[in-house]
Formats: sequence, structure tokens, C-alpha cells
Amino acid sequence: MTIQGWLLIAAFVGTVVVLAKPIGLWLFALYEGRPGPLGAVLGPVERSFYRLAGIDPSEDQSWRRYAVHMLIFNVALLLLTYVLLRAQALLPLNPRELGALDSHLAFNTAVSFTTNTNWQSYGGESTMSNLSQMMALTLHNFLSAATGIALAFALFRGFARRSAAGIGNFWADVTRVTLYLLLPLCIAVALFYIGCGVPQTLAASVDVT
Repeated sequence: MTIQGWLLIAAFVGTVVVLAKPIGLWLFALYEGRPGPLGAVLGPVERSFYRLAGIDPSEDQSWRRYAVHMLIFNVALLLLTYVLLRAQALLPLNPRELGALDSHLAFNTAVSFTTNTNWQSYGGESTMSNLSQMMALTLHNFLSAATGIALAFALFRGFARRSAAGIGNFWADVTRVTLYLLLPLCIAVALFYIGCGVPQTLAASVDVT
């Protein structure tokens, strides 16, 4: 192990230690249904989503209802991803005119990203169109992660609410985690990358010296 390797490990551990407390408090607020300071800005977006989807975020779901809604949501996302990958050649934002993924690879990828495994058996830039990477895959980087956090919330409530019938609302948990945690973090990291000069384009691949 080189000195650079040890420094990298130390930096990673230090970052985890520094962020553990504030991120933990952030997650605990969402666990309790409190959006925090971002609620003033994003609260109308959250409420508009509930109205459009016909969801009552205050409804306390039983563990069976919570689990069924989680499964329906993720199976729907899996099927959407599979269809997008299979129809890639016919869809826009495909400047390299890449063909559709075969059924096995499309299903494997859809299952992998839906379960937040993100196991890839292909070269992204040589296989996936811009639309497939943005809509079929990046979508899961938010929603599969939000599902995992929501299930952790449900598990904690199950232990904490021994005499209660409900463990929260799946749709409210996923929405709040995505809106108040994952999206703000993504925007902050994206701005950091932009500041570092990382290129982003919807054009076809180019050779850069």
C-alpha cells in the first residue's frame, strides 16, 4: 500500500465521520416527516405531487400495504426500464444510433438498477444512448436508493411503534427522501463538478486530445 493509498483511505474515513452526524440528523427529520428548511421552497412541489397522484401522505399504512405499494412501484419501474432499453434504437437522444439491447441484457440491467445493485455487464458509452443513461438508469440512482431508505424507515418504525398498526406511508417516504435529500445532494455535487470543469453534452462522442 502506497502513502497515497493510505491518505485516500484516511480522507474517505474522515469524510464519513464528519458527515455522519449532519446526514443522520437530516435523515431523522425525514423519518419523522419534517422536511426542514427546504420545506419552504420544495413544500409546494411535494404537495402538488400528492394532489396529482391522489395520495394522502398522512395515511398510516400497515406493513403489508407498505410492502405491496413498494413492490408495485418497483415492478413498474423495472418494466419501464426494460421497455426503454429494448426500444432504444427507436427513441430520441441517440446520436450514435445505437441499437436496442437484447432481451437478456435489458432484463439483467433493469433488475440490477431496480434493486440498487447497479451491476453492469456492458460498456455504458458504447451500449446505452443518452436517453437510456438519463431516463432508464439515472432514474434508479434516485428512486431505488429512496426505496431502500424508505424501507429502513419502515423497519425502524416497526421496532419503535410496537403498539401501533402502521409503519408510515411508502409514497410520502420515497417522495421526501428524493425531494429533500437526494436531489439537493445531487445538485450540490453537480455544481462541484461543473466548477471543476467536467464536460457534459448531449452530442455524440468526440475525440479529445
